[in-house]
Amino acid sequence: MPHSPYSSVGTRTVYIFTLGHGNQKNRFLVIIMANTRQITERTMHTLFFVVASVSIVMLFMIMIFLFMEGIPIFDEVSVKDFIFGKYWYPTSEPPDFGILSLIVASLAVTLLSALISIPLGILTAIYIAEVTSKKISEIIKPMVELLAALPSVVIGFFGMVLVAPFLQNVFNIPTGLNLFNASLMLAFMSIPTICSLSEDAIHSVPNSLREASLALGATPLETILKVVLPASLSGISTAVILGMSRAIGETMVVLMVAGGAAFIPESIFDPVRPMPASIASEMAEAPFRGDHYYALFATGIVLFLFTLLFNIVADHIAYKYKQVGEATL
Repeated sequence: MPHSPYSSVGTRTVYIFTLGHGNQKNRFLVIIMANTRQITERTMHTLFFVVASVSIVMLFMIMIFLFMEGIPIFDEVSVKDFIFGKYWYPTSEPPDFGILSLIVASLAVTLLSALISIPLGILTAIYIAEVTSKKISEIIKPMVELLAALPSVVIGFFGMVLVAPFLQNVFNIPTGLNLFNASLMLAFMSIPTICSLSEDAIHSVPNSLREASLALGATPLETILKVVLPASLSGISTAVILGMSRAIGETMVVLMVAGGAAFIPESIFDPVRPMPASIASEMAEAPFRGDHYYALFATGIVLFLFTLLFNIVADHIAYKYKQVGEATL
């Protein structure tokens, strides 16, 4: 069986065996390269599958542990009394395990921070992507993204040392550690994420849509509001999801500046205790496998369910308005 001298292909050296003339000369070379590509693709496919599976298994194990440690509290208190109970006194005799005030505080802090951070984040993204010049946007965007690198404990100290006395003096309130301060700090943490991802979504809108809108006589403002924003709504929704997910589960900031009072707030200047702050402040003092311990894990279950529900709703909105082409507007 005759064969030709070996030849180098890329970084591999293969022998080319010829069985005849014409197309049969390179048959073995093609087979070897095809097999190499198939092996590489199968290896990468297996690697990605393993990594994704490990992530899912870890999340599933955390969820199982959370439910195993939280469900036993319902042997002592009913689900209704736990969710809708107004009093949280886990160390009194007899103890009260009502987390309604904690739930209301978490929802109020998240809602108020969303009212502050979402408009500011999206408007800043629009300014960077559509209004200002390229030179200015190259300066502003890195500065905004740099804010996301600030540790939460630094933001908490900022709220305690500077913002709290300012609010106390300006509004003449008993304490500056309250719901509004916590919401302001959480908005400060969420704005960089919302702004950066929203700017990327707006920047990815095809220029042909802007040009077509302007050619039809629309003003730049009308183009932004009626063409660019609808086309980038899916990406903006994802940015809001990530920003609010950080806010609803944040622990250190609300622990430091929310006030720590487990009561249903009547004003935005009342001190509150959101669920993450209660878990973080009391877990170290709760007796292991005691009722207080189980109640804190059950509070974590409620927080997990709220976060899951929020992500499902936001993901549905993002999928509903997903932009897959210019014809979908």
